[in-house]
Amino acid sequence: MVSTLEGAVPNGHVIQVSVSTGGVPKLPVESAWVGPLGLDGDGHHDRTEHGGPHRAVCLFSIEAIERLQAEGHPIEPGSVGENLTTAGIEWSLLPVGTTARVGTELVLELASSTTPCATQKHNFSDGKFSRILIDNHPSDSRMYARVVHQGEVRPGDPIVISPPEPDSRALDLRTLYRLDRAEAKSAIAAWQAAAEVGYDVRIVEDGEVAMAATPGVPGPGFNHAVGFAQLPNLISMATDFYDKHGCDGWLITDGPPWPDAERDLVIGVYAGAASDVPVLEPPAGVTFRLAGAADGPAVEAIYEAAEATGVASGAANPWPAVYTRLADHPHRFILLAEIGGRPIGVASLHTHARTGWLRGAAVVPDARGRGIQRALIAARVALAVERGCDLVGAWAEPDKFSSANLEQMGLRQIG
Repeated sequence: MVSTLEGAVPNGHVIQVSVSTGGVPKLPVESAWVGPLGLDGDGHHDRTEHGGPHRAVCLFSIEAIERLQAEGHPIEPGSVGENLTTAGIEWSLLPVGTTARVGTELVLELASSTTPCATQKHNFSDGKFSRILIDNHPSDSRMYARVVHQGEVRPGDPIVISPPEPDSRALDLRTLYRLDRAEAKSAIAAWQAAAEVGYDVRIVEDGEVAMAATPGVPGPGFNHAVGFAQLPNLISMATDFYDKHGCDGWLITDGPPWPDAERDLVIGVYAGAASDVPVLEPPAGVTFRLAGAADGPAVEAIYEAAEATGVASGAANPWPAVYTRLADHPHRFILLAEIGGRPIGVASLHTHARTGWLRGAAVVPDARGRGIQRALIAARVALAVERGCDLVGAWAEPDKFSSANLEQMGLRQIG
């Protein structure tokens, strides 16, 4: 990529390079080496909400700063936490996936907009830090970038902008982040329900990382960690957590988390626009209804018949009581499929931040082959749309029946 940009006319240049050991403001430095996790010497107080390879470098334009200053806000280069303050480029108006060569070696790829927080209040005369939220002012947001090619950066370095590469995964990676957050909230709801009915579930929810350890219930259902696909630099948090609680844990990662890690299985992440999923009626003779608190045992019986409980054989099983509690959860919806009043299928949905996460679905063996799974996908997506979701996603093992059903319903594997 670097060689193809040789001789290109710069679109802008770096005004200030800024770092801090954590928090704002970030202060100017003469130069910095930029590696996969960002600038040397730069850090974050909240590591589980900032940093990582997908938020390695924060970019902001002097043009946006000057617009804010003209409104009377006491903002300066580095004061809202950007690493590179630049001139000539309106970062938040560029598409995700745009590449930027900075200086002679460093190449960045725009990953996402940033979400301002209360630490920014002092930068605004009215304390309203949402002024730099991209949804409110599209031209005045900071942007995160990942590092495509490492290199040194200095004030004065020219910046050459190029459109997204044909093979860029930037949009898919941004979608994976949304799905990861929805799955985490879904898992936390189940873990908390198990704790509320008396199981010894040790839960950590720290920023974008969520972990549960349940020594008395072996298996991945109540012993797994979410968030490390986005923050692989923090995987030691999970290994330390499961060592502390003396049980096996399952990490969901994008690739092996360490050399010779034991891989349990490969899970594909499937996603699609909720509006693109076709409407399907239940097959003839099959009816769908939302499960109530009394249906917990029936729901779990279907999962057990499909061997999809996530709990080790012979272990105590929290799921019947968990499903009973989740029936009243404001963001969890459990659909039962029935034939003549007999429960034969189940599927659940969890909604979070306009994202519908399609949790595990199961159909008893003697009722398979009728299109019930596809109809359950469509029904859950319809529920998600009713609740304002524009994105839906699910896990499935690639090249299995579940993944084929997802693909037939318009979802594609993105990770």
